Amino acid sequence: MAEIPSTPADGNFKVVYVPAIADTKAPKLNELNADGALDISCYLTGDGWNPTKEQATISDPRMCSRQEFGRPGRKTPGLSITVIDNTNSDNEADANEAVETITEGAQGYFVERVGVPYEEEFAVGQKVSIYPATAGEKQLLAPEANSVTRSTIPQFIFADVQTDKPIVAAA
Repeated sequence: MAEIPSTPADGNFKVVYVPAIADTKAPKLNELNADGALDISCYLTGDGWNPTKEQATISDPRMCSRQEFGRPGRKTPGLSITVIDNTNSDNEADANEAVETITEGAQGYFVERVGVPYEEEFAVGQKVSIYPATAGEKQLLAPEANSVTRSTIPQFIFADVQTDKPIVAAA
């Protein structure tokens, strides 16, 4: 069997919070770089990007069978983020944009890119996943020894999540 190479996750993730995307099935490069777009990648803790997907089962029993069949049912996407929270610290004035931007009730689009070094800019043709979300209430996490101040912000998905959509050029 041939050896299958893998791509390290460390340093190869980028998550940007974008205020508006006209068509989430075809995100435009200029939308991802627009004024108001906030790269939250370095605000996210190592385990702070938590998209989830659940899918229900539609029961499909048959009188003629001793087996219970199933079909794919409704999908329920979810998202929670955990970010560095510099509120009230010396770093608040210039390094607290995530908690200041993604406040309760704020609506936006989380754009996730994987497999490309973080430092590289978005480019036409790269595939991204898009999570349209409304922010819930920020919750400060309990302090721990040898840790930093962090907050979790639950997100509520308000439209279809789009997975692996190529970035397109502006029209």
